[in-house]
Amino acid sequence: MRLRSLVAAAAVTALGISLAACGGSDSGDSSGGSSGGDQTLTYWASNQGTSLDNDKEVLTPVLQKFTQETGIKVNLEVIGWNDLQTRIQTAITSGQAPDVVNIGNTWAASLQATDAFLPFDGEAMDAIGGKDKFVPTALATGGKEGTDPTSVPLYGLAYGMYYNKAMFAAAGLQPPKTWEEMVAAAKKLTNPAKNQYGMALAAGSYTENVHFAFINAAQNGADWFDKDGKPTFTGDGQVQGVLRYLDLMQKDKVANPSNAQYDNGTKSVNDFATKKVAMIINQNNANSSIAANGMKSSEYGVVPFPAPADAANQTASHVAGINLSIFKNTKNKDAALKFVKFMTDPGTQATLGKPFASLPVLKDAKPVFTDNAEEAATFQDIYNTKSKPLPLVPAEDQYESTVGKAMNAMFAKIATGGTVTADEVKAALKTAEDQVAASS
Repeated sequence: MRLRSLVAAAAVTALGISLAACGGSDSGDSSGGSSGGDQTLTYWASNQGTSLDNDKEVLTPVLQKFTQETGIKVNLEVIGWNDLQTRIQTAITSGQAPDVVNIGNTWAASLQATDAFLPFDGEAMDAIGGKDKFVPTALATGGKEGTDPTSVPLYGLAYGMYYNKAMFAAAGLQPPKTWEEMVAAAKKLTNPAKNQYGMALAAGSYTENVHFAFINAAQNGADWFDKDGKPTFTGDGQVQGVLRYLDLMQKDKVANPSNAQYDNGTKSVNDFATKKVAMIINQNNANSSIAANGMKSSEYGVVPFPAPADAANQTASHVAGINLSIFKNTKNKDAALKFVKFMTDPGTQATLGKPFASLPVLKDAKPVFTDNAEEAATFQDIYNTKSKPLPLVPAEDQYESTVGKAMNAMFAKIATGGTVTADEVKAALKTAEDQVAASS
């Protein structure tokens, strides 16, 4: 769910349901009227389930229900994350676009800057049920602060700290409430001779790394961009936040150095589920992988990702998830707004929340991604009250790439026996800052 650098568009095959003409079907009311009839929308959905085919199986009956209620048909294409951003960018430059598209919410400000998407101004927002129905932190991801958003939240995700209950009980430990307690517990549960570690990190994933750079810096009260959107990567809050995370492998030695090769979160989740590690910090959609590895929900607990005892605030996650956008050149504006309203209605949210392991983006809605009420409540509280949007600036994608890849390199140095100092972190962040500033 991250903005990728522009590359040549990759061909992606539509799943079972044929595409309408790009830019929306020419059938029906081309003025965007709301009469329904034989109108057809083209919808590009992101891969949320276990496969593209699984997404099609989940979404098809939901879209059929929309058609039954409105008379508006929906031609669906499910697109993998490796291709989605390129497909969107190609649609923007060519003008050959679908009507409605899923986007990673961290892309919102960058895509908004293209002026290719319909702003949810007062009239459009009212048409989908009003802004007050959404969780405020989720709606804040829709575009640059102070502007009409060009996307609205669809599926919510948040980070939590998973811990193995049996391992903690055997060691006489309680779930940690501070960073210091987390590190102390991880040290007690680390035994390299038995290939057991307190934590697993996706230390080779630039996207995971930059998320924790963001969260740790936020706990220090630091921002990565100033109010004018200029990068500010080298402050003490940012440097110390990155170093604190690196030190889990470097100084604290509670993560296996081999984690520097873990290029996605699934690998650390699998280590946790197979009881090689006692803790992971992951988004709530880790549950399906945990269950697939045979670990029961009763065997683990979840608490917010802890901040240091003297932290400036208790930020525990970025506001992760998927948003919905409407292309401005749609010929079916009113139908597209009806579709967005339907997808963000409570009933649809409840239907899709479990198979896609998402958190509700609506106020007062109950999570359905797990049967564990305590876990559900913990994640919903993190999402609603302890999450902060990633930088809402057009250069957010470059921030993720430059800072995240710099952290990959620093973890790789640590894993091979090297040491990374605060000055080296600052120098790496300065290089990233210069790269972002030069391309802005």
